[in-house]
Amino acid sequence: MDPVQLAVFALLIGVVLGVSVALVVGASYRARDRAVQRASAGIPAGIRTVLAGMDDAAVVVDPSGLVVVASGPAAGLGLREGQTLPDAQLALLARAARAGTASDPVLVPLRREGETRTESVHARALTSRLALLVLHDVTEQERVAKMRRDFVANTSHELKTPAGAVSLLSEAIESAADDPDDVRGFARRLRAEAERLGTLTTRIMTLSQLEADEPLAMRDESVDELVVGALQAHGAQADAARIDIVRGGETDVHVLGDRRLLAEALGNLLANAIAYSPAGSHVGVGVKTIDGVVEISVADQGIGIAEEDQKRVFERFFRADRARSRRTGGTGLGLAIVKHAVQRHGGEVRLWSRPGQGSTFTIRLPRAIPDAAEQTGPRHPKKKSAKKKHDRRKDSVV
Repeated sequence: MDPVQLAVFALLIGVVLGVSVALVVGASYRARDRAVQRASAGIPAGIRTVLAGMDDAAVVVDPSGLVVVASGPAAGLGLREGQTLPDAQLALLARAARAGTASDPVLVPLRREGETRTESVHARALTSRLALLVLHDVTEQERVAKMRRDFVANTSHELKTPAGAVSLLSEAIESAADDPDDVRGFARRLRAEAERLGTLTTRIMTLSQLEADEPLAMRDESVDELVVGALQAHGAQADAARIDIVRGGETDVHVLGDRRLLAEALGNLLANAIAYSPAGSHVGVGVKTIDGVVEISVADQGIGIAEEDQKRVFERFFRADRARSRRTGGTGLGLAIVKHAVQRHGGEVRLWSRPGQGSTFTIRLPRAIPDAAEQTGPRHPKKKSAKKKHDRRKDSVV
């Protein structure tokens, strides 16, 4: 057979194979369409209309797991008419529903827009052949529920430690009643544990109020006064740790907020900076305004925070260095309070940190313009005198 004949023969074979494949593919599509039509014929009246108006993902599936009717939101989970269920657990729930096995909603992880979401799936039988699956996204509810469970567990653990110490120290004082020196030593430790217990309880209540979205006592506040108050409140802690606190930046800046919460947030940042800094180093507190946003930064020269921990430091009870937190009496709630307090004021907290180089926490809040009446005279004379007293300290250092 010459080359021309071979080429013609090969072409004929290719045409036959191509036609055969096309026929097979066409037959499979026709079979699928017939299956959908057969299943659709048994769909109860009104189901399509109901599913079309649903905000949740919902599908009707036949015994083979083929989706015969789907609501609009179902497409986001990969549930489309004419396609089989993409998840084996969904197929099992549909099969159980057709068999008449009633069950409570089941949580199923499914991919939606590139991320895994938790869907609460209700499965009910429509007919002997068809099952209805309704999927409701409960990812956020599950996250909040987990946070609540973790909070209760962590709170119980944290409260148990000082409470147990108080009990043991009370017994020790009773046993050492004849030794005044031991009694005084145990009493000092007892007072420290009681203060720790009180601080923890107060911070838990503050965090609970912040998360409850209770109304805040919003008013115009001077950032100068907030900073001076924090410096005065933590001056003794800085002196005991041999830390110099240096203040700088802009003055006469105002924000709208709840004075107590803002003071606590700034105080928590300053206390952490002192606790995690080596003796003889500096902690800086600076204020500046950028495009109508007030930035209050607290920078230290401490141990820094590892990159993998930086996203978690604002979680409740999270401690990057548990041993140091125990020694310094930390509760693990300070930064969580900072985050929630600032967010309630329409701001944010930013963190820069490098292990061995230190950390800088920056509170960013919308700037407020004080009323003209307030600008003409001193707003809080007593606080201003306190500021002057503070400024007379050497080099403006606490």
